[in-house]
Amino acid sequence: MAVLVVFLLFLLAEPAISQLNDLDNNSNSFLRWFCGRTPPIHPSNFIKNRNSTLAELRRQLLTDGVFYATAQDLSAGDTVYAAAQCRNYLSTDECVACFDAGVSVLFRCVAGDSAYVVVDNCFIRYEDYADFYNNPNVVQDGVGTPFSPCGNTSASQPVTTFEDVVEGILTEIRDATPKASNNYVALTREITSSNETVYAIGQCVGSNKTACETCMNSAYSYLTNCLPTTDGRFFDMACFARYSNTAFFNGSQITDVTNILKGNSTKTIVAGTIAGVALLFFILGIWLLYRRRKKAKETEQANFKGAVNYNYKDLLLATNHFGEENILGKGGFGEVFKATLDDNSIVAVKKLQAEHVRVKEEFENEVKLISHVHHRNLLRLLGWSSEGSELLLVLEYMPNGSLDRFLWGSKRGTLDWNQRYEIIFGIARGLAHLHNEFHVKIIHRDIKSSNILLTDDFKPKIADFGLARFLPEDETHVVTNYAGTLGYTAPEYALRGLLSDKVDTYSFGVVILEIISGRRSTEVKSGLSSAAYLLEQAWQSYEKNIHMKFIDETLNLNQHEQEHVMKIIEIALLCTQTPPSKRPTMSEMVLMLQEGQSLGTRQLTRPTFVQNHDRRVNIVFSKNSSASNHVYKNKMELEADDREKSTCNG
Repeated sequence: MAVLVVFLLFLLAEPAISQLNDLDNNSNSFLRWFCGRTPPIHPSNFIKNRNSTLAELRRQLLTDGVFYATAQDLSAGDTVYAAAQCRNYLSTDECVACFDAGVSVLFRCVAGDSAYVVVDNCFIRYEDYADFYNNPNVVQDGVGTPFSPCGNTSASQPVTTFEDVVEGILTEIRDATPKASNNYVALTREITSSNETVYAIGQCVGSNKTACETCMNSAYSYLTNCLPTTDGRFFDMACFARYSNTAFFNGSQITDVTNILKGNSTKTIVAGTIAGVALLFFILGIWLLYRRRKKAKETEQANFKGAVNYNYKDLLLATNHFGEENILGKGGFGEVFKATLDDNSIVAVKKLQAEHVRVKEEFENEVKLISHVHHRNLLRLLGWSSEGSELLLVLEYMPNGSLDRFLWGSKRGTLDWNQRYEIIFGIARGLAHLHNEFHVKIIHRDIKSSNILLTDDFKPKIADFGLARFLPEDETHVVTNYAGTLGYTAPEYALRGLLSDKVDTYSFGVVILEIISGRRSTEVKSGLSSAAYLLEQAWQSYEKNIHMKFIDETLNLNQHEQEHVMKIIEIALLCTQTPPSKRPTMSEMVLMLQEGQSLGTRQLTRPTFVQNHDRRVNIVFSKNSSASNHVYKNKMELEADDREKSTCNG
């Protein structure tokens, strides 16, 4: 505690800016800083945890030779995960000085639960989730990266020579940094004609080689566009790169990349082609074919923003030929399998049924979109395979499986109220990101407990959003084919096919009631006025002010928690109001859940219940719908299909 107090007092002083001795260009400029907009659940707890986490980072950086540190504080439910990185050319004192300067800026972030600051000599980031340790590109609040400021001074003549030297050194930085043991490379190159030296570094955050390679490719593209200016910087969440014709590190601190790049030089390829005239054309033909395929692969890979195009045979082996022992779940879109890849990492493979994706092009368009979506509460796409008629998605593996297991399945009763509330809050944030924070409005259409997966620390991730359809930004609703699960589906969508983002709001409200009650949305229960489904039970409990009879009996709540749950029940009922205009948006829902606030002047009315005496519903399609323009009866189960296995991975 004393160490933390000293640390905070030190940071209240004017921020110090690190300066390297005897170097002209080490201004240690602040390049960018960002404060998240999503407020923490309990601000006082979060700030306490944030401060202790930053203090632990500083303690680690005080050790000689430590340039990258991570720390976390999980106290009282307001988790903070943080990372800090210094450039490897710094001394320990210079590293800590840069860290202190960066933290003094981050302390200005008082409203959100995430922030980062980028300085020439260091980088600091904190979030309330741990995913960014392994995948730095997972971001929140629509953070805009990459960032690449170029210098204001152009190179002196001859410009061509300067550009050639810079492109050469950046090529080596790009190729060597992901292969270096510490993901850091520093190089210099002499320009004899002008008696100049070019200095350049590349450094990746963490140890994810794939993310490093992708980021360094971007750095090369951005920085070469800075030419012919004499300096340039590049920053993205996964890496930092810089070049300049003035020194910002000592020339003796360069990296020997000879062994790192050994075997990759084009000279080796050329030497191999001179083995004999008889083999020359054969080798040239093979090389041209390889280059063509590699270029096509790189183009395709760029379109998918880091998602990997897996070989079908590799996935076949990883799932033991899609053996039944590896089935994680079965759902409307197909089966999900556990797969162990060659590097021993475990993933989930979703095998889509052909009738759900009519053509390969449609499938690949879906993959292109969801490969851009990164959020702590959305299941991450790792890759895909579309060889022949087999359409596969490779997704994060969630060992805890789906939420329904913890509500009425084998793990029933193991979630306390604080965990349930964080799950509710996380689902809301994920849906708000899909609706408002991504460049295309994505409506999930099938929010239900079996589509909510849980991490090791019970943080929610929404699955199957990549199989949704997309709402044009200039339309408030569309009429479309029904695609959802009755019991969770809004009346206007189930009965008339009217789709808007408020359909997800309705389903979210039902999921909240499931989380609070520990019962299925389609479960019939007697005990109030008559036998009723879950939504009716919730409304009757609200009307009679007997909320406690609705709450899961496995929850042992104190008085404060009981009052909190009652407010969340009111919020859930607000989500199920009709017409849809009376429901809040998911962004509004995030704010309402933040403090578990009451509805204020809003008046709740009895929700619309879809009756199902003959277990049929009418679905109406407009003339603009892709379906035929008539009313017909379609037999649909209103309760979950008990024969389906719970979808444990999307």
